[in-house]
Amino acid sequence: MDSNARGLEQKDGVSPLVDTTVTVVLPRALLGLFPDAPRELSVEAQTVCEMIAQLDARWPGMRDRLQDSTPAVRRHINVFVGGRRATLETALRDGLKVYVLTAISGG
Repeated sequence: MDSNARGLEQKDGVSPLVDTTVTVVLPRALLGLFPDAPRELSVEAQTVCEMIAQLDARWPGMRDRLQDSTPAVRRHINVFVGGRRATLETALRDGLKVYVLTAISGG
């Protein structure tokens, strides 16, 4: 399967998309901070960055938990699109599932 079929291409290599709805699966750790946020929800977005903006519009402060000021996905957060790790610029395709996971670290 090529990267186009998985929706993994970067935004500057993709023509504009319309009506792109993805299913976002949020980590349970994040739900503790946003108790009214569901574990799984549909979002209209063309990139991971737009997806995070949509989440932040519904639950103010969520962007700060997922994205740093550089901007990039926070160090201890992983976003997976089509089974592969994604960046803010990763393009989304209609019908994909996007998993947001918290990294576990320690010693």
